[in-house]
Amino acid sequence: MLWLTWRQHRAQILVTGGLLLALGLLLLVSGLRAGAYAAEHAPPGCPGPAAACLEVNTALYEDFYNPVYLVFGLLPFLGSGLIGAFWGAPVLAAEFERGTATLAWTQSVSVGRWLAVKLAVLGAVVVTAALALSAMIGLWLTVFRDALGDRRFHDGVFSMVGVVPAAWWLFAFMLGAAAGTFFRRTLAAMAVTVAVIALTVPVVFFSRDAYAEPDRTVTAEWSALFNGDGKVVGQAWVDPAGRERPDRPSGVCPPPSGVPAQSERAQTLVEECLIGKGYRMAVYHHPPSRFWRFQWTETGILLTAALVLGGLTAVRTLRRRS
Repeated sequence: MLWLTWRQHRAQILVTGGLLLALGLLLLVSGLRAGAYAAEHAPPGCPGPAAACLEVNTALYEDFYNPVYLVFGLLPFLGSGLIGAFWGAPVLAAEFERGTATLAWTQSVSVGRWLAVKLAVLGAVVVTAALALSAMIGLWLTVFRDALGDRRFHDGVFSMVGVVPAAWWLFAFMLGAAAGTFFRRTLAAMAVTVAVIALTVPVVFFSRDAYAEPDRTVTAEWSALFNGDGKVVGQAWVDPAGRERPDRPSGVCPPPSGVPAQSERAQTLVEECLIGKGYRMAVYHHPPSRFWRFQWTETGILLTAALVLGGLTAVRTLRRRS
């Protein structure tokens, strides 16, 4: 069964391995170039949070971090969609479509064993590939940690580091397998898989803040929270009496004369005026210490869904066989 699984799915395995190698080389080259740039241009003590490091930090972000982030930032949807469509959907749909399931299931290997080996072996390969991708991105992020902080909690990065990528790819694989046994046509199963993933990704994305109750911090120096390593989920102004209000108070501090009212400079001066009059900002946020709690929460949700889909696949396949 292992040899048969390799023969039938070696194209997916080799292509995925090649894509991971290409992405790994991209991350390696980007990290080496960023390190060389910092060594050549950074003032003493930089990169880092000091004001003197702003120029080199900005260059590292704009010239090295952001271009590569735009590539792997698509992977939470694109990677899962490809795994579900090209790994999961053909596992059973192609067998039904070609009629080879009848031949495969009349051999000495039982249907249950055939299905278990297929799903277990391919699922293990998918999880291993996702963890390899996560490790590569995690190592690449360390190059920029001094300049940009720990960005693992940022929305676009969270789904590509830690254990969450493995859960997403396994979920996508099992979803494709389930679609294959229900629709029995490869193209139909692929289309349904991609459509469901396209709906699931934003649902999980926007539900992530609810994994825990956010902390509330009332402060006059909120920029550190907004630019920190955690995740800000909301903010509100607090008047001197301690009452929250969602919008910035109007009429208390008019825009300064001689400065365009909508300019960033005018907004900063108004906010400084409000702070001087006793107003504060209530910031609702998740501290960086919750990163792994959120990782395991999302992983648990996706693994549960993958197990349910795997059970549906087995029940549906065995019923069809009987």
